[in-house]
Amino acid sequence: MIEFAAITSVISKYAPQASQLIIKQAQKNEAVIKVLQELKLNPTQILDDVDTVYGYTLVRYGVFKPEAILNLFREKVIKGYFWDAYSNNAPFEFVENTKKFLNQNNVLKTEIINAKINFLAELEEFGEAFIAVAKQTKASKYQPYPDWNLDVYPKEFKALIFEKTRLFCGRDFVFKAINNFFTSNPKGYFTVIGDAGMGKSAIASKYVLATKFPCYFNVFAEGRNKPEKFLAGIRQQLIKRYSLQNVDNADLRTLLEKTSEKLQGQKLVIVVDALDEVEQEGNSNLLDLPQNVPNGIYFLLTRRPYNQETKRLTLSPDTPVGELDLTKSDYTALSQEDVKEYLYLFLNNDAKLRNWINERNISEDSFVEQIAVKSEENFIYLRYLLPGIAEGKYNDLTLTGLPQGLQAYYTSHWTRMGMDKETNEKKVKILYILVERGEPISSGMIADILDEDEFDVKDVLDDWIEYVTPKENKDEKKTYYSIYHRSFLEFLKGQDTLDKDKRKKFFKELNKSMADYMENQMNL
Repeated sequence: MIEFAAITSVISKYAPQASQLIIKQAQKNEAVIKVLQELKLNPTQILDDVDTVYGYTLVRYGVFKPEAILNLFREKVIKGYFWDAYSNNAPFEFVENTKKFLNQNNVLKTEIINAKINFLAELEEFGEAFIAVAKQTKASKYQPYPDWNLDVYPKEFKALIFEKTRLFCGRDFVFKAINNFFTSNPKGYFTVIGDAGMGKSAIASKYVLATKFPCYFNVFAEGRNKPEKFLAGIRQQLIKRYSLQNVDNADLRTLLEKTSEKLQGQKLVIVVDALDEVEQEGNSNLLDLPQNVPNGIYFLLTRRPYNQETKRLTLSPDTPVGELDLTKSDYTALSQEDVKEYLYLFLNNDAKLRNWINERNISEDSFVEQIAVKSEENFIYLRYLLPGIAEGKYNDLTLTGLPQGLQAYYTSHWTRMGMDKETNEKKVKILYILVERGEPISSGMIADILDEDEFDVKDVLDDWIEYVTPKENKDEKKTYYSIYHRSFLEFLKGQDTLDKDKRKKFFKELNKSMADYMENQMNL
């Protein structure tokens, strides 16, 4: 039997913790070979017993790793946890069991914390190394090879979550209300309500980032707002997290029942952002959310203000319900303080913006106070305005001359870009194709629809980059564009730059061009 302590000792001898940030793969390979040679292990003839594969994995993984993480993997109980999780394709069980082990071993836990080790990333890397070694044996006992991806964020939402939380601050009163509800009730629904731009998606993102709970972000502009997509996304996350069996086609109610059996006294919160952006026929609950949920299971929802007609969330009498409405006057002062905290944070992270206010002899406090009032507690307003000021787009305006509120900001920018002029009709058409399309579209497709040069289309999209989200499809080697925020999409829809007859003709021609393009594509 391989002595894992000997392996970690030899690793430390030939590959002490490296001080440089980047280590060439060749250096790592050379160190691995030296470790294998001293241990008299043959890298081309690996026995297929679990101890041997685990030992080779320690060598493959362990070069240049801190002593603390090596000490963790050499523990016999950790090897047992790993093999159980591997055999059952349940990587998150390994994560949870390892956490429990560390909570009972304060010395090792402290060493790992002090070494600033990314715990989840190391468990994932070790699992991937084990799979690589197991494949070399070609033994059937290691097949099928499990999906050892421990990234708790769905890839489709990762960029959104990190973008929304990059400069996040405040909102303590919101999280306090959320946590009070979840600790005071055995299950239920809690909804954060707010107007466009009040930071609902950022709140949802921050909560997911802090708790690692399953999530789904409805995005109307990208067509990611259908019940079937929501169910598929949540199903995949629950299967992965709780190793659910035989639920590949299960509905949400069944998934929640199966999950509740795995909780063992723990809580599960499913975060669903922008319920108001869901597109769904009929009168059933939006996203077919169940009227009742098992104990230990909660939903955290965000949405815009609703009436009884648009609510579409009927729950059973025994299902606890909580709400926090950011539009209520009770929270105006708290939201205003959060806006000010955000402004100070932005100033501290943007030298250009500080230069702008210094050149005008404006104090930071005065700038923060006045912009906070102009923002009307709207974070999307700040998200657009502050970078614009920093980039010199408002050098011709005084502080008092800046637009008041989000809609005024959109109108001001539209006018400053000359979009009301007939000479800019092409630019207007490009933006409105994004509106009418309702899902991401490539610059090439826009060019084909309008019979324009793709280079010119890209120029227009670049001019509006703050409002348009580009996403690269690596498989197709294309970039797709969509409206960044629904509030801007609604602004475009409500623009009255044309009189009624011209507007009607404009959209008729635009939709005909899109229909003709789609018909031509089908006939190819």
